[in-house]
Amino acid sequence: MAYQAIRVEKLTPVIGAEVRGVDLAQPLDERTFKEIHEALTENQVIFFRDQHLTVEQHKAFGRLFGELVVHPAAPAELQAHPEILVIHADETSKHVAGENWHTDVSCDPTPPMGSILYMHELPPVGGDTLFASMYAAYEALSTPMKRLLEGLTARHDGEHVYRGRYGVKDEGKVFPKAEHPVIRTHPVSGRKALYVNYGFTTRIVQLARPESDALLQFLYRHVETPEFQCRFRWQVNSVAFWDNRCVQHHAMWDYYPQRRHGHRVTIKGDTPFYRA
Repeated sequence: MAYQAIRVEKLTPVIGAEVRGVDLAQPLDERTFKEIHEALTENQVIFFRDQHLTVEQHKAFGRLFGELVVHPAAPAELQAHPEILVIHADETSKHVAGENWHTDVSCDPTPPMGSILYMHELPPVGGDTLFASMYAAYEALSTPMKRLLEGLTARHDGEHVYRGRYGVKDEGKVFPKAEHPVIRTHPVSGRKALYVNYGFTTRIVQLARPESDALLQFLYRHVETPEFQCRFRWQVNSVAFWDNRCVQHHAMWDYYPQRRHGHRVTIKGDTPFYRA
């Protein structure tokens, strides 16, 4: 589309764009909001540089796109702001959030529509995030493989991802699990996207375990195809906004023992569906 209130500069032909000419700390007029929403729909993940947001302004921007939800593994660093997920790594970290390819909280019955990460502190080098288009992943499959996958569902489980990994006191806590179509239809664009990921997906329901394992391993390798991806080099006060319905991401942990720190809000989504 022709943007008037913002400037949109694509990072690759397939996925990712930087949005310029907007201050996210200020209330957005209707045109600017609609153009940001359109840029997200078109590019799947969008980036903003040189933003200066308070916690309340960060949450207010997220709420423009839907209800904010509390992450199932969120620790209590910001007790007054439960919607804020603290993304932090330092010399004591044994795991970091997003170190494998995944779609955020796909284990939930209604997985997030989107996530907005605002980065406060970065290592001297490293700490980039990779994003992959699941539209491109689906479209690159052969016709016979598409036919097979479009009739299948998969289990997604948060237990092995969250239990005891991020310093959360989770005794007695039940983490979400769900079953979703392997190919989902995006509710806004109408495009089809691959919807299994290494982080959460445990089994394709309709297949025997050996068949499921083999097919999932193929799909996980397929997602890593470089032509489906963009790579974002963070700067302090950058914001990334990605659409979890059609994007996977991988946070590079190549900076140990340096620090990396930011805040993320998560926007409520809907139940994944497939429409032929």
